[in-house]
Parts: sequence; structure tokens; C-alpha cells
Amino acid sequence: MSTQIIRGSFLDFVEDPFHKSDSDSVRYLPDGLLVIEDGKITAFGAYETLQEKYADSEIINYSDKLITPGLIDLHVHYPQTEMIAAYGEQLLQWLEKYTFPTEAKFKDPEYARTIAAFFLDELLRNGTTTAVVLTTIFPQSVEVLFEEARDRRMRLIAGQVLMTRNAPDFLINDAQTAYAQTREQIQKWHGLDRLLYAITPRFAITSTPKELTLAGKLKAEFPDVYVHTHLAENVQEVQFTAELFPESKDYLNVYEQFDLVSDRSIFAHCIQLDDSAFQRLSDAGAAIAFCPTSNLFLGSGLFKLDQAKSTNYPIKVGLATDVGGGTSFSQLKTMSDAYKIMQLQGKSLSVFQAFYLATLGAAKALSLEDKIGSFEVGKEADFVVLDLQATPLMKLRNPHAKSENLAELAEKAFAMMILGDERTVQATYVAGKLAYENSIG
Repeated sequence: MSTQIIRGSFLDFVEDPFHKSDSDSVRYLPDGLLVIEDGKITAFGAYETLQEKYADSEIINYSDKLITPGLIDLHVHYPQTEMIAAYGEQLLQWLEKYTFPTEAKFKDPEYARTIAAFFLDELLRNGTTTAVVLTTIFPQSVEVLFEEARDRRMRLIAGQVLMTRNAPDFLINDAQTAYAQTREQIQKWHGLDRLLYAITPRFAITSTPKELTLAGKLKAEFPDVYVHTHLAENVQEVQFTAELFPESKDYLNVYEQFDLVSDRSIFAHCIQLDDSAFQRLSDAGAAIAFCPTSNLFLGSGLFKLDQAKSTNYPIKVGLATDVGGGTSFSQLKTMSDAYKIMQLQGKSLSVFQAFYLATLGAAKALSLEDKIGSFEVGKEADFVVLDLQATPLMKLRNPHAKSENLAELAEKAFAMMILGDERTVQATYVAGKLAYENSIG
């Protein structure tokens, strides 16, 4: 068996810090040891407890670094990678002006492969080891993404985007054709190695009732696949959806009517929702992808995270970059903007809550907490090594990288969250293997 032993400071979660105290939810080992065999965790604990057992083994030592589970991006568009930071529009106009013309290029499989490879490497460079990814209407854009992800041993959830109306002709697919293409892809890719499939209507506006009916049929045929789409991001979008589906009582009800809301449904944004919709999402066990940088950049609004995480009707929530409406692949930058969104609402977001949303919280949102999201023995060994002194400013702010207790860690990790970016990532490991190493630091 292939064995790796990692030493450093470790942070992960055993409970939800939105609902439990830091001392009950956060696990911090100032000096810990992580043992990996064939891509899975076989031992984890304090160095002083495990050192004798592994005294004769070679240990990879990340002294003065903070190691967390691999970061999880709950909603990101790989075809929008090259159009990130496109100026001057809100959602619907932005799609027409920038997004749709860019996605047309993915009809070419070689072009799609080039962007897919860049996209996945960029995720790894930012410490993201698992992502829920939107593609395009072209089957080849799905195929090359899965192939590249498989080569990198990444855990990836993706699916062909379903669009049959309210888009340019070059991005319109026939509903029955799309059903057949999606069905074939599910049978080929879902559950292969670490790959999983998501039925992916872009949003209600671009799908006809026929297409959503067929999407619901696919979900009934393959109940363990995901459903991944957008919900209530923008005021104009909500109004247009109401015009297209007048028989639905609200936006969420559009998806409910086609049996697309379950404990394997991931809805991005969810900004313009009322109490009833939050309650129904909670009852269904559905998940929300919180996309702070995108929501700010496109002027969509402020997500009510405190309501989604309330004890009255708690909803599974994970953090998402939403590139290219989002402005960075870095989950640290995404956490920073999430903090600001809460501040604008007179609320707070702790560093531990933010990291929970990008690790165990996101894993629970995907019903994958038995496989990823923390350092429990038996889980897949995805993790990221973070440098709290990665830049001169961060070193000035954190002159001593090591934290002896949770209070020290909270202060130092918060500064890293606000000031950090991809330079903070020292190394990324996927299934126990080094997948990226920062050669600059």
C-alpha cells in the first residue's frame, strides 16, 4: 500500500458552528499527524499520541502551516472561466452580452478540453478539491471535463446544461435530444471513480415545461443523481419566471411541480426567496450554494445566510465561487465577501463558520459527508496546506503563524481569510497525492 504521513496544524469540524459553540464544533490540533493509505485516511490525531507508532516512517512536515480539508465549491461555471471580470451588466443582460457568446465556443471539443484543463488546475491552485460544475449544452463539453477531472483524481459533480428557449439559437437544444444525451452521460459517468452526475437545467427561464418534465423523468429513473440549477438570483429573473410559469405559486414551485426538489438538489443563489420557500427547501432537504462574490459583482442582492441557517428550518448551505459571475476561484476571497455580505445586514460570520461552509458544511450539502469534508478515519484524503504568512502584509499581521488554542487560531485565520488568496495555498492534495505545490513562496 502507498502510505503518506503529514505533520502540521490541523483544522476541521465535528459539528456545525452555526448551531454549536466553537469548542463543541471545531477540532484543532496545533501539532497533528495525518496518515493516508491508498488515498484514504487511516489515522489522525495529535503528534505526541501517534509519533511512536510512526517513528521509523518518513513524515512530510508542514511546520507553521494550517491544514484543512480540501475546499468544496458548490457552484461554478467552467465555460465562463475566460470571461471572468466582464464589465457593466446585471444578470440577464450579462448573460446575453458575455456568457452566451463565450459558451458557443464549447462546441469545439479541443477548445473545451483546453479550458477544462485550465479550470481544474485553477481550482487546485486555490485549494479546491471538489466542485459542482456547470458545462454547456454541448455533450463534448461534459465529456472532456469528466475526462480531465478523472485524470486528476478529483471528486467532481457536473452535467450537461439543459436549455430549450430564451437563449440564442446556437445555444438551444431539442428537449428530447438533451434527455437522451443526459441519460447516456449518467450511465457512463455517474459513480465512475470519484465522478458524479447532476441533471442541470440552467434555470427556469431557459427550459420549457417539456424539458423540465423530461428532467424530472431522468431524476425518477436515476434517483441518486443530483439536480443542479439556479433559483431566485435576480429580481428581473424572478419576474420573468413568474410570467413564463403563471400556474406556479413562486419560483421554487416551478421546480417542485416537476419533481426536481429533493435532498440531492442544489440551488444557487436563493436571494429573492420568502419564508415559505425557505421552509420548503428545508423540508425537502435541499441545498443552497451561497455565491457572495457573484452576488456583489452582478448586483443581485444579499443572501440571508442567517435565515437559511436558522434553527427554525435549517437548510444545508455551502460556499460557491460562481465563476465567471464570481470574481475569483479563491474560496478565501469568497469567504471574505461572505463576511462583508453579512456585515451589510448587521450580522456576523465567524472564520470557523466560513470554513465550515467550504468544507464539512458543503460536504453535507452534497450528502457526501461520509467521504469528504473532514479528517475522519476512512474518508478520502483531500486537503489543503495554507500559509498564514504568505504575503508580506499577512506576515506583518500574523508574525507568529502557530496558534496554541482556538482563540489564537480564530484571530489569525480570520486575518488570513480576509487578506488571503491563491498565494496562501502552499499545497493541495487529492486522494492523498500532491496535486499542486506553490513554487513561489
